[in-house]
Amino acid sequence: MTDTGKANKILLYYNPHAGNGIFKSNLDHIVDRCQQEGYQLIPVRAAKGIMIDRVLSEIDQEQYSRIIVAGGDGTINLCVNAMVKYDIHLPLAILPAGTANDFAYYFELPSDIDYQLDIALGKKTTQVDVGVVNNKCFINVAAMGALIDVSQKTDPNLKNAIGTLAYYLKAVTEIPQIRALPVKLTTPDTVYEENIYFMVVMNGESAGGFRKLSPDSYMNDGKLDVIAFKKMPIVEFGPLLFEVVHGRHPNNKHVLCFQTEKLTIESDVDISTDIDGEHGEKLPLDFSVLKRRLKVFVSEGTWKYD
Repeated sequence: MTDTGKANKILLYYNPHAGNGIFKSNLDHIVDRCQQEGYQLIPVRAAKGIMIDRVLSEIDQEQYSRIIVAGGDGTINLCVNAMVKYDIHLPLAILPAGTANDFAYYFELPSDIDYQLDIALGKKTTQVDVGVVNNKCFINVAAMGALIDVSQKTDPNLKNAIGTLAYYLKAVTEIPQIRALPVKLTTPDTVYEENIYFMVVMNGESAGGFRKLSPDSYMNDGKLDVIAFKKMPIVEFGPLLFEVVHGRHPNNKHVLCFQTEKLTIESDVDISTDIDGEHGEKLPLDFSVLKRRLKVFVSEGTWKYD
């Protein structure tokens, strides 16, 4: 058993509906593993952020060793927003239980529950940035434009059945309907005015099942990676989508890529937005970075990017 001293509690924030719901069948096993290590597990069921906000507003950090989040990117987003709001600096462990799990993918977390728990109950952590958009945090990606509805429009049953392939199939069906939208992108150094089909502001490297959407991103570099897909002949969009799947799009002439610590996005038209897989706010959007704000548990055997 681990000598945890006073900090012998673990807060488990879990989404019972994430992914295919299989997490619930592992709950007793998770409790057992934590107890074997000398920890008292305090479960909090996800309820649109209301409960985690209430719990973290009253928590005594001195009694807890860590927070474990079980769910997809949206569940992690709610937890991190509450942590930042109430100045909680406990390290965060991830049990990926969503469909895409892009945040967990960045840390190369395994699919095996026991291996996940080995990491979650271990000692190795890495510090990562947290993105901020209009005073709300995001862990992985903010997206906007004609294709951001791909994740939200994809049938949940299809996502659970075939996983990230469902996103690709849905994206292909959207191509004939998309239109370019005007945006103004302002950084401390440059102003871009473009007509875009779609753009992302990335903290991580994958989003919506596209594993190499931002292949050069690092979550600890203090910068956000901006990728905008500019107006182009519609016949070139299909080949570009193939390049995105393989991470070769940053060099495409129709793609604008840059890094920045601050960014403002404006437009004269209404543009849909998405933050970590959930509906986002209306433009204008102001972005910044909380540098190395979050400690995340990683594998002692495989993690090499500190």
